[in-house]
Amino acid sequence: MSIRTTTRAVLGARLRSTGGLLGGFAATSAAHLGSILSGASVLQNATKPALMPLLAAHSVAAARTAEREAPKLLAPALLLSAGGDVLLQLKNDPAFLAGMGSFAAAHVCYVTMFVQRGALSDRRRALVVAAAYATAWVALVGQLWPDLGDLRVPVAGYSLLLTSTAVTSAGLGWRTGLGGALFLLSDTLIATKLAKWRELPGHQFWIMATYVLAQYLLASGLLAHEEGRAQEDGTTEWSGLARRTGVAPLEPRTV
Repeated sequence: MSIRTTTRAVLGARLRSTGGLLGGFAATSAAHLGSILSGASVLQNATKPALMPLLAAHSVAAARTAEREAPKLLAPALLLSAGGDVLLQLKNDPAFLAGMGSFAAAHVCYVTMFVQRGALSDRRRALVVAAAYATAWVALVGQLWPDLGDLRVPVAGYSLLLTSTAVTSAGLGWRTGLGGALFLLSDTLIATKLAKWRELPGHQFWIMATYVLAQYLLASGLLAHEEGRAQEDGTTEWSGLARRTGVAPLEPRTV
């Protein structure tokens, strides 16, 4: 078997694995959202813990298919989110606070990844985005504060980290920016439920729909950013070779 044939076989296997994991994530997401609408609590509880591990596995596999490594904190962010999902299912105050802590750690991972990749490099833009989100945060917490009871301080502290994810995600492009905004929306809907405000029709459905989409956009946006950066680095290397040798190098052949 030739090297080219072997390489194609390996790449094909990786692509099938990546596609299968993404399909599994999509199918599990659809099953979970459908179970909310139908009131199938057993299916709802069974599918929720599987969502973020499937997305984490897909993200790692997608990066390997492209012969790159996924951002080191991406899988931990998604798995910490999975831990939060499980803890919130227990529906008691200690578990809720532990789940909030798990999600807070996930947001620390996200903010770290975004900042490391230059999310705040455009200071003027970052200040404008931060000011807009800060205004929204102050208004929202101010409205929720009287109705949160003993959860006031934990919710306010967690929401600061959540808002930081939204702010920094906007610095890496529309995909991560939209993901950060949807994550903020999802958790805002949870906060209004905690405050016992009037719920939207299908309230829990919208909480999970925005959450699942947010996580997918954050993960895929980070992977797309890594791919773009790798392509830029490759172009720079080839351009540098041309300058040193005075000869324009041939484009590398794909196998």
